[in-house]
Amino acid sequence: MNFEGYDTQGFYDELIGEDGQPRKEALPLIERINALPCKDLRRRQKAAEHALHQQGITFSVYGDKKGTEKIMPFDILPRIVTAKEWDVLEKGLKQRIRALNLFIDDIYNGQQILKDKVIPRDLVLSSECYLEQCRGLSPPKKIWIHVTGTDLVRAGDGEFYVLEDNLRCPSGISYVLQNRTIQKRTLPIVFQAMRTRPVSDYGDHLYETLRHAAPKGVENPTVIVLTPGIYNSAYYEHSFLAQQMGVPLAQGSDLTIIDDQVMLRTTRGFEKVDVIYRRIDDNFLDPEVFNKGSMLGVPGIMECFRKGTVALANAPGTGIADDKAIYAYVPQIIKYYLDEEPIIKNVPTYICEDQKDRDYTLANLDKLVVKAVNLSGGYGMLIGPVSTEAERKEFAKKIQENPRDYIAQPTLALSRTPTIVGDRIEGRHVDFRPYILYGKSIFVLPGGLTRVALTKGSLVVNSSQGGGSKDTWVLGDSPITMEVDLDA
Repeated sequence: MNFEGYDTQGFYDELIGEDGQPRKEALPLIERINALPCKDLRRRQKAAEHALHQQGITFSVYGDKKGTEKIMPFDILPRIVTAKEWDVLEKGLKQRIRALNLFIDDIYNGQQILKDKVIPRDLVLSSECYLEQCRGLSPPKKIWIHVTGTDLVRAGDGEFYVLEDNLRCPSGISYVLQNRTIQKRTLPIVFQAMRTRPVSDYGDHLYETLRHAAPKGVENPTVIVLTPGIYNSAYYEHSFLAQQMGVPLAQGSDLTIIDDQVMLRTTRGFEKVDVIYRRIDDNFLDPEVFNKGSMLGVPGIMECFRKGTVALANAPGTGIADDKAIYAYVPQIIKYYLDEEPIIKNVPTYICEDQKDRDYTLANLDKLVVKAVNLSGGYGMLIGPVSTEAERKEFAKKIQENPRDYIAQPTLALSRTPTIVGDRIEGRHVDFRPYILYGKSIFVLPGGLTRVALTKGSLVVNSSQGGGSKDTWVLGDSPITMEVDLDA
């Protein structure tokens, strides 16, 4: 099993150039793979899969008749990002987060951007993600989005584009960290030789980010992770991150409000909580303010947040910048608040609420990708070029009945990267989710979750839709010379 006969099929490939030769930065990796006996590469792949099973690195798929607990498929051939590429991405992501944070703060306070008609007022205020209950809020240090996972794709032109922003409860970082642990054992020599940047300190950075979010006057804050519980699809990640930071993992039933303070029940009695990294959706956070039937949240926690006795990360209301229709205006948002041009471009987007965009979308459903603005995980989506006439008719009806709920984008030729498929190495489409932390400064982890569409020809990379993951190697400035050791 090697790269002999590998065909890029005209797609931009992360490791192989148009001429069929390895990209310069990928050469040490490809030489290493080609030097391994076929059985050895398969053995390493199976060992990595076994490690995932042994460590119980899982996610849940609701409604799957085969069972809910799944192991995230992992491919041992990494995705590579050069130092030069990363420098641009890091600057672009920091720029984007600064602007989106200012936008959220403005929307829930002065709404100046709406008064200046940069974004249609109705588009913002009609969003399901806009929470009127958050008007007038001012989080500590005016930071709303402490943790972000921004989805990027590389198109056929070789450029990265932002596909969407995830600013509420972005998941997946646990797979990044665990994938790296396994990958370092799988291809140790080439990993070191290529000066791959570390990701293992994410837990430290996250903890410092949360400490920085503490209410005014709190010098040594108590931090906890708030989870909906063991039946949540990302529960493994919640427990993993709590362990990484060395902080308690709590459910809503473990917390109570005493004298406007959030208190954690412990074996030693009640303990005051200062910062909550909450992994509960806004609507379930506080039954006194949002969903009255919620059994997951904490009654009264929003009043504590409003009074400044507890910090919530991410702050409630950040989903307004998650809305895929608002996404279309991020270039204008960056220009408005920072007076800068976007460093990383958006994918061209048609907002179906706009009559002109809607007419174009309906006339070109066979060419476009249509998405529901408030759904994720690959759900509520039509991929025009591979859709049936019946599916297109169904989506046309949905768009005409509720145009605000849909946007459309051109079908991108997502980049591919070599992936082990049985006894062969074949190209599969990928995306990329780096993680950004906003604390004392903005930190972008030099790596991220590369999701891979394991089904041949598929553009859907989501784990809930059968996708897998790869380790992402962000390289240092220059690799070192490597002597191939067949025993490593």
